[in-house]
Amino acid sequence: MQQSDRSTLPSRLVGQYALVTGASQGIGQAVAVRLAQEGASVAINFVGPPAGAEETLARVRAASAERGHGDSDHFVVHADIGSEADIGQMFDIVLARWPRLDCLINNAGFQRESPSEALDIETYRRTLDVNLNGAVLCAQRALAHFVARGGGGTIINCSSVHQIIPKPGYLAYSISKGAMASLTRTLALEFGSRGIRVNAVAPGAIDTPINAAWTGDQAKRAAVESHIPLGRVGTAEEIAGVFAFLASDEAGYITGQTIYVCGGLTLFGEFRENWAS
Repeated sequence: MQQSDRSTLPSRLVGQYALVTGASQGIGQAVAVRLAQEGASVAINFVGPPAGAEETLARVRAASAERGHGDSDHFVVHADIGSEADIGQMFDIVLARWPRLDCLINNAGFQRESPSEALDIETYRRTLDVNLNGAVLCAQRALAHFVARGGGGTIINCSSVHQIIPKPGYLAYSISKGAMASLTRTLALEFGSRGIRVNAVAPGAIDTPINAAWTGDQAKRAAVESHIPLGRVGTAEEIAGVFAFLASDEAGYITGQTIYVCGGLTLFGEFRENWAS
C-alpha cells in the first residue's frame, strides 16, 4: 500500500497538543507524523538511544512545514513508560511547555516470546509495567489535567488483535492487551460526562521494525498473509490514520470502543471454508 497523498489529508487537529508514547519507530512514529500533518503539536516520547526519536522529530517538523503548520511546537521527551517516576517527570515537562494537553496516545509497548511455563517473573512484570501499568499511569495524569482545566480531552490506547485472539508463547503480552479493553471501557464510562473520550486501536500484522524478522523474509511473510482475509500485512500509516480520526472531532460521538485495524484477522479466517458445518 502506498502512503496517503499528503495534499489530500484533512487538517482536523490544528491547535491540538498531543503526547505520543513510544514514538521513536513503527506505529508510534507514524502516528506522530500523521498528527503533525493534520495540524497538532506533538511530544515524542522515547526510551533508550535518542536517534529514533530525533528521526521522528525531523519527520514531524517536515510534515508540519509541508502542510503549512509552521507554528506547531514539536519536541522529544525521554521517559521509561515502565517507570512511575519517569512518567511523572514526562508530564511535568509536557505541561510546563504547552498551554494544555488535548490528546494522549498510549502507544509504548514491550513483548518477549517465552513458553508460558518458563516465563520468568521479571519479563512478566516488565511487560505489564510498560504495556498496562504505564498506560494506566499516563491516563491518570492526562485525566487529572483534563478534569482540572475542563473542556474534555482524548485518550487513545494502542492495543492489539491479541486483545481477543490468544497468542501462545506471549502470555504476559496477551494479558496486557486483554486488560487494555477493560481500561478503555472503564475510563470511557467514568469520564464521558466530562467530555473526555477514551478509545483503543487494535492493529493486526503490521510492517514495522518490531516485525522485521518475518516481514523481510518472503516465505515467512507469505505464511502470515495466508491467514489474513485481505491477503496482505498492513502499514503503520494505515494505523496512524485511525488514531488521527479518533483524535478529531469527527469521532466526537465515539468512546469506549476498540477499532480493529487488522485486515480481517478478527473474523476467524480459518472458517472461510465451512469445515465445521
